[in-house]
Amino acid sequence: MSLIELLWPAFVLAILLVFIHTVFGLEIIRRGVIFTDLAIGQFAALGLAISVALFEGAHKTLWTLGFALLAAVTIALSARRVPHIEAFIGLLYALGIASMMLVLAQSSEGMELFNKLSAADILFTMPEDLLNSFLLYGFIALVMFMVYPRTSGIVKELIFFSALALTVTSSVQSAGVLVVFSLLVAPSYAATIQKRFKPLYFAWVFGSVAVISALILSYQLDLPTGYSIIFCVVAATLLYVLLKSRPEGTSS
Repeated sequence: MSLIELLWPAFVLAILLVFIHTVFGLEIIRRGVIFTDLAIGQFAALGLAISVALFEGAHKTLWTLGFALLAAVTIALSARRVPHIEAFIGLLYALGIASMMLVLAQSSEGMELFNKLSAADILFTMPEDLLNSFLLYGFIALVMFMVYPRTSGIVKELIFFSALALTVTSSVQSAGVLVVFSLLVAPSYAATIQKRFKPLYFAWVFGSVAVISALILSYQLDLPTGYSIIFCVVAATLLYVLLKSRPEGTSS
């Protein structure tokens, strides 16, 4: 069996993850609330940890979505009234990770679950797992492209953060908090540096190439998949930003 035949579901899922997160990433960078996804993702992981550690995995999607929405609504309602909102969001993230560690301390498999929630292994995704992702991310993309631009005020804020929470609920379970944060911020950051291509298209292609390279690297060298994705996507972004940000007059 060839590498493509074996890993194509993981490739498809990775490209879907890059696409849906760049939709939000470009907006988050524009708003200047970089840690939003990290805080919401951490609260989603907290909900999942509570389900697994305390209730034997019962209703884990509801627990995950509930805590993600709690963080999202808190941020949406605080965005225009709390000073230094980025500090506020950073503290939410710290609260989320501390709470998760306290919950996992009650579980005999706490550290293993913590590692999975931070950076999961998507390398051997099954084809049947892709349908739910296609449907969910397709629905969210429809909302973000068709509904979100036509709203304003608090309604617009709630739609944005609720859609982000729904996205993170799914992606944290399949990829992990740190992978999700990397996919949301890194390709979008690279896209804002260049002016030649439409940012969304550039971020999608840039992130897809980096994440597929990471999957191949992980498979060939038997490396942890989640952290391989983080390394490749972030390293590629940092290198690109450094190269594109050379002082004017520097020879190529």
